[in-house]
Amino acid sequence: MSKVALVYCDSYDEDEVLEAVRKGIDLIGGIEAIVGEGKRLCLKPNMLAADPPERCSTTHPAVFKAVGTVMKETGCTVTYGDSPGFHTPQTSAKKNGMAAAANALDIPLADFENGKSVFFDKGIQNKKFVVAKGVLEADVLISIPKLKTHGFAKMTGAIKNQFGCIPGKLKGEMHVKLPGASDFSQMLVDLNSFVKPSLYVMDGIMAMEGNGPRGGNSRQMNVLLFSKDPVALDATVCRMIDLKPELVPTTKLGMETGMGTYLESEIELVGESLERFRSENFDVSRKPIKAYRESGLMKVLKNLMVPRPYIIEEKCVKCGVCTLMCPVNPKAVDWQDNDKSLPPVYDYSKCIRCYCCQEMCPESAIKLKTPFARKLINPLMK
Repeated sequence: MSKVALVYCDSYDEDEVLEAVRKGIDLIGGIEAIVGEGKRLCLKPNMLAADPPERCSTTHPAVFKAVGTVMKETGCTVTYGDSPGFHTPQTSAKKNGMAAAANALDIPLADFENGKSVFFDKGIQNKKFVVAKGVLEADVLISIPKLKTHGFAKMTGAIKNQFGCIPGKLKGEMHVKLPGASDFSQMLVDLNSFVKPSLYVMDGIMAMEGNGPRGGNSRQMNVLLFSKDPVALDATVCRMIDLKPELVPTTKLGMETGMGTYLESEIELVGESLERFRSENFDVSRKPIKAYRESGLMKVLKNLMVPRPYIIEEKCVKCGVCTLMCPVNPKAVDWQDNDKSLPPVYDYSKCIRCYCCQEMCPESAIKLKTPFARKLINPLMK
C-alpha cells in the first residue's frame, strides 16, 4: 500500500504551516525514515516564475520554510533550487518569497542554471538527461510541488515538479523533441525515476484552477499532502478535484512503469478524510487527451484537431515573453513585421502545441482553444 497523508491547514501562518508539516511527515513514518544522518539535502519547490506568492503559481514560501525547518533539524546540509521557465532562479526566488525564507534558515541556493549529462539505463523512453548540478550534488531530493492545473498535462503536481531539475532553455528543447502529451509525460516519468525524490510535500492550501500553470485563478483548498509515492499523491489530488487519475498522462504512465500506483484500493489515506477537501466544481479539463503524431496526415489533423494557443489582444501588454519562450525555429509566435506595437501572431503550421507561451505569459493573456473541427467530430475530446 502506498501511503498519502492529508493534513488540514487553512492559512499560510508560519506556525500553523510548520505544525501541519510536522504532522504530515509523522503520518507517513517520520523524518528518520526519509532522511539519513549527515546527508546532503536539496529542496525542490515549484518556482515557475517571478510571481508574488498570492498569485499561486509557485509553492508558497511558508510551506517551503516549514519543510526547510524540519530538514535543518536533522543536522543535514540543506540547499534549495529550481529552474524557472523564464526568469533566473535568483530573480524568481526573490519575487516569490523563497529567497527570504531560505535566508532566514541559512539555506543557500543550489546551482540550477548549469547541468551535467547523465545516463539512466532504467529509463523507459529517455536514458539521457542534462540535470542541474544542484540536484546531482545532493544525496536526497525533497520535492515541494504546488497544486495547479496545466494546459498540456491537465494538472502539474508531484511528478511534473521535477521538470525544473532540467536547466533553463533545455526544457524548451524537450518540448520540441517530444511535442506529444504521452511522449512528454513519459520523459517526465523517466526523469522523476532518475532524480527520485525521497519525499513529496504538496502545497494545496491555496491552489490554482482554470488557465494554469500561471494564468489561472486561486482556489482555497486548505490541504497539505505528503507521500513517498508521487503517483499516489497526484492520483489523490485528482480524486479531490473530481478528475480521473488515468486521464493525467504522468499519473497513468507513472503506474504503468512501476513508479507508483493510482489505484484507490492500493492507496492508504492517513490524516484527514478525502471528503473534507473534495471539490467537484474545480475548474480543470476532464476530457481525454488525444495525441497526434507529426507525420503525414497527422500534421494536417494537428492544426484541425489539437487545441491551439491564442492571444487575448485586450489583455496583451506586448512584453514579448511568448516569443522568447517559443522553442521552435523559426518561431511559431512572433512579431508581425517586427511591429512590437501590436500583439504577436501565431503561425500554427509551426506550432508544436507545447504551450510554453501560455504557461509563461505573465498577464494570463494566452488561452487554449479547441478547434471547431474537433468539437464537431468528437465533442468529448480535448
